[in-house]
Amino acid sequence: MSLPLTPTFRLDGKRALITGGGRGIGLAAAAVLSEFGAAVTICARNGAELDEAVAALRARGGVAEALVLDVTDTAALKAAIDAAEPFDIFVNNAGTNRPKPLADVTEDDFDAVMDLNIRAAYFAAQCVAKRLLAAKKPGSIINISSQMGLVGGPGRTLYCASKWAMEGFTRAMALDLGPAGIRVNTICPTFIETTLTKPYFENKEFLAWVLSKIKLGRLGQVTDLMGPIVFLASDASALMTGSSLVVDGGWTAD
Repeated sequence: MSLPLTPTFRLDGKRALITGGGRGIGLAAAAVLSEFGAAVTICARNGAELDEAVAALRARGGVAEALVLDVTDTAALKAAIDAAEPFDIFVNNAGTNRPKPLADVTEDDFDAVMDLNIRAAYFAAQCVAKRLLAAKKPGSIINISSQMGLVGGPGRTLYCASKWAMEGFTRAMALDLGPAGIRVNTICPTFIETTLTKPYFENKEFLAWVLSKIKLGRLGQVTDLMGPIVFLASDASALMTGSSLVVDGGWTAD
């Protein structure tokens, strides 16, 4: 009997770009992709933070470099991606949130969330895809969405709008890029505990509400996303495109 061989999760010889890569989910993505053999480029605005992250990745034996850049500067982003060799893997992670009741949302809030979560994310994916298309290479684009791209949440009209939009353009990009072998998927996490989100959980009422919605009864950790990221980046997910990988502890199950 001939048994099927498990597709490899290894990423040796692959190049990966991660936006928002200096901390939190982005740094976890860089760590796991590096661990599985990819050469990683981490992109963020904070140069000192990136230097520290690159040093840590290299100390563990990884190949890593920093790209200090504001991804909302589309011209600078395009120039940087065009100047580099094509990226086989793109973790489209940079994002923001300004949770407020609907009546309190300002135009500045709207512009800040939409400019980063939609406009910058869209054109970053486009830039990566165009380089792959020109080189006639396959690839994997992983858009970091949210469970809030599938449901609603109080005080999150802007964030939900941006992540529902990301879910939509991901599916449409998958249709455009599928014939070229470029896969496009999202990961939809629940609330992940990071240095940026920890202050929210100091509100005991908010924390209790969050935990009541997560059926596994705990907050997410960045390590909970490392397996899904390497899965979508690798040949193990070779037939997945236009899909959402939901990592929400059961939030959206009901």
